Amino acid sequence: MSAEQTAERSFERYFRANRLPHLWCPGCGNGIAMKAIVQAIEKKGLSQDDTVIVSGIGCSSRASGYMDFDTLHTAHGRAIPFATGIKLANPKLNVVVITGDGDCTAIGGNHFIHGCRRNIDLTVVLFNNNIYGMTGGQASPTTPLGAKATTAPYGSVDRPFDACRLAEASGATYVARSTAFHVRHLSDMIAGGFDNKGFSFIEAMVQCPTAYGRKNKMASPAAMMEWMRDHAVMKAAFDKLPDTEKSAGRFPIGLLYQSEDVDYDTAYEAVKERAGGAGK
Repeated sequence: MSAEQTAERSFERYFRANRLPHLWCPGCGNGIAMKAIVQAIEKKGLSQDDTVIVSGIGCSSRASGYMDFDTLHTAHGRAIPFATGIKLANPKLNVVVITGDGDCTAIGGNHFIHGCRRNIDLTVVLFNNNIYGMTGGQASPTTPLGAKATTAPYGSVDRPFDACRLAEASGATYVARSTAFHVRHLSDMIAGGFDNKGFSFIEAMVQCPTAYGRKNKMASPAAMMEWMRDHAVMKAAFDKLPDTEKSAGRFPIGLLYQSEDVDYDTAYEAVKERAGGAGK
């Protein structure tokens, strides 16, 4: 292999080769999102020794087992509180949470909104495939209205969460979205989250042709990728669309919200200092 080819595949050092190939279905978008995370880590020059990957339960959360870092595969919906403990115990660590739409916004919903509220310095990447992929294709809190699932064979009547708007309303200081089609853009959005001192939330829209696509007339991975290409709109352009086009299944991608506020580690250190315990 040439030096140029080696440089192009430099991301491979961030994976546990003995754990590959992965167990995801053919055409699944989770591998794309996982690679985008390590490319963002590489871009920012983060040390593998100082970076921790925490995941919950679900298809997305299998990613931590393939990544060559200190990793923690936790309980369903509990990745954020585990990550919070790690960050408070050692604030110098870069703590990344990998979660899914069911793991994060259903059973882990309260942990999610309170992680945002506290502005804990975590980078949370939500792999959103709009379905419970691992447990049988049940509708999740992000399944689109009218979309079919095993628990909604005639179409879901539950209004879905917009996870990015939920994160913003709950107090996250960096909120972004991209898709598995927009690979470099997704990696850039994650890298931007690493720069933020506080709770960073990046929604990665990924395809699930097996559990979601087959029931919703997008049985091939290519069809699902084409849907992302045709419906994702950069935020600046999305904001200029008439309401009729915004409601036609299109959604914004890019940096959706950013603000500055005191992160939880800093606030907690101030409390310890007031209590006379800092540095003791």
